[in-house]
Amino acid sequence: MSTEELYDMIIIGGGPGGLTAGIYAMRAAMKTILIEKSAYGGQMTLSGEVENYPGFENISGFDLSAKFQQHAASYGLEMVSSEVTGIEPGLDFHSIQMDNGMTLKSHAVILAAGGRPNKLNIPGETEYYGKGVSYCAVCDGFFFRNKTVAVVGGGDSACEESLYLSKLAKKVYIIHRRDALRASRILQQRIQSECNIQMVWNSIPLEIQANHQGVSAVRIQDVKTHEEQELAVDGMFIFIGFNPNRTLVPAGIQMDNNGYVVTNDRCETTIPGVFAIGDLRQKYARQIVIAAGDGCTAALAAAHYVENKKATPADSCPAPFA
Repeated sequence: MSTEELYDMIIIGGGPGGLTAGIYAMRAAMKTILIEKSAYGGQMTLSGEVENYPGFENISGFDLSAKFQQHAASYGLEMVSSEVTGIEPGLDFHSIQMDNGMTLKSHAVILAAGGRPNKLNIPGETEYYGKGVSYCAVCDGFFFRNKTVAVVGGGDSACEESLYLSKLAKKVYIIHRRDALRASRILQQRIQSECNIQMVWNSIPLEIQANHQGVSAVRIQDVKTHEEQELAVDGMFIFIGFNPNRTLVPAGIQMDNNGYVVTNDRCETTIPGVFAIGDLRQKYARQIVIAAGDGCTAALAAAHYVENKKATPADSCPAPFA
């Protein structure tokens, strides 16, 4: 890591998108550094099993993260464990402020800071994550075929994921703290038409319980009567919102109403030379394979941007041989 040199690319975030971007940046012969403040692989490391990443029928999120990191390291990608505290875009280069006081400079920046699901913060939620507690039905629904699951939430995401789970699970409880869903009317109608979905109105989860096999029950409370009961379930899916890690997004970059960065199909933001990928970027779905695809796209686009930026002007080229 050098404050004296001008990097071609700086990648902020070492999840599947950031590491893939690093692989493609190195293949494009770009002088690149990747900065990750915690674990390489990001939230992928917390997934107990991954069964939908092409080429791996079953692999733990931890092992898949290690493979991503090893692949990036095999190309000589410089990776540092540190935290970025600020980004200052510029015309000639972009400045990256670090928590150790250093400032790095780069032609292009790829923001791969990811995001995080909102949590209930109740007993058992953290302890049994990956052992029955999930924040992604598409990722983990397959493990609950012909089983009973509970979904927490009442918005569009909760309903969409409940409908997905209803095709796999024997029974789906939707636990909602109000007496009406907030989801769009068409989703509400679809929920009502599914015979294996049961609404649990005016209720909040208090505790997730488990046995040696994983999640076994959820203790809930009626917000009006304060009565408590236990629902026997094999899995808990929590959909009460998702927050992109947008703290570092510079002013001037367009974001949607939910705080996701708006990009074009090359992952370019509204500031030249700044790209956004993965869960930080506005998109239809959030999957490991999609984040990796974003990383590839952004690195290729950033390499093209850097090459054009560094190209020698035509009028300064030496004259050809006579």
